[in-house]
Amino acid sequence: MKRHPLVRLLSVAVAATTLAACSSGTAPTAAGGTFTVWDPYPQFDASSAWAKVVDKCGADAGVKIARQAFDTTDLTNKVLLAAQQGTAPNVLVVDNPVVSTLAEGGVLKSNADTGLDATQVAPNLLAAGDVKGQVYGVPIGANTLALYYNKAVLTAAGVDPASVRDWASLDAALAKVHAAGKKGMTFSAIGTEEGSFQFLPWFWGAGANLTDLASADAVAALAQWKSWLDKGYAPNSVIGNTQTTSWQEFATGDYAFAENGTWQLQNAKKAGFEYGVLEIPARTGGAAPAPTGGEFVTVPAQSGPDAEKTAGRIASCLTSPANVLDSDTALTYVSAVPSVQEKQVAAQPELKVWVDAVKVAKGRTGDNLGTRYPRISEPLWGAVQAALTGAKTPDAALAAAQATAASAK
Repeated sequence: MKRHPLVRLLSVAVAATTLAACSSGTAPTAAGGTFTVWDPYPQFDASSAWAKVVDKCGADAGVKIARQAFDTTDLTNKVLLAAQQGTAPNVLVVDNPVVSTLAEGGVLKSNADTGLDATQVAPNLLAAGDVKGQVYGVPIGANTLALYYNKAVLTAAGVDPASVRDWASLDAALAKVHAAGKKGMTFSAIGTEEGSFQFLPWFWGAGANLTDLASADAVAALAQWKSWLDKGYAPNSVIGNTQTTSWQEFATGDYAFAENGTWQLQNAKKAGFEYGVLEIPARTGGAAPAPTGGEFVTVPAQSGPDAEKTAGRIASCLTSPANVLDSDTALTYVSAVPSVQEKQVAAQPELKVWVDAVKVAKGRTGDNLGTRYPRISEPLWGAVQAALTGAKTPDAALAAAQATAASAK
């Protein structure tokens, strides 16, 4: 039997998602004055600030809210199947790389249809929801990647962290750390989306583009990673490291640097040593674009335009500057709204480096890639694995990846 086109999108959407937590329950169906909200935050119960904002936004729109929280991957599966069955939620909070898949599958309504207000959102963060000139949803916030560093390790090696401005100065710092008998840098190069996510700042920072995985710039980025393993600046364990296990290595106190995300800030404060954070440097200087994580608040297609407009009001309320600060704080997200970012930095000055990183970050499905991104990302992480294990040279690994991506339908 021929499969419904939404079901065929399942593997694409799941491949585009990243980190996950625990699943809970079965979603209710919207009926009468009750609107459903599905989100990937099972860690937030009914007493949380997030849940209270959800209820308030429903009340402001004149409806009751039935909220259901799922694990990130489980949520994607359930939404696609619910859309096929005509039981999608009224408001959906979903991982940003999945937005284009759901939009192209006809699951989501555009902001132009629902009235969802995205006017105060930073354009680079909104880009993940731009599909063929139509915007779907609003980011609730963003996380991204930077370099954590251990102040004591760098001091012992005679390295000023402010000197790390490009790849050459980072190499010089790693050489000094290595000569001082300490470990250089840890990151995640695992053969999953996490590996691509961590490689992208170096890939983009070299000037490479995801439409040409075999370019000279792309090869330079992969050769840079490979050189760190060859010189002993990074451990072979990066080949299997998740972002969690990579952090655990850094938390031992033996490493100078760790590439990791905003979500590790609380763990950094508990690490037992002084740390700092640097933006990931581009090859020739300046900050490299890092990929954005985080979710979009969206409106699925539903029974009629009135219901969609009401859902749009709820979604606009959830992402408004007046309501989003508490949620972003709880999620350890940088706000997608510049005025709220300023409030975050005023309250926590250590967030400035993360706000600066988010300002130059990019959505993985941007550059009009949409649903093509997962079919590019998988061969990319395969190329990283092949090069770091020595199975192929960086140029051969990326040439094979480009051929695979170009032939994917």
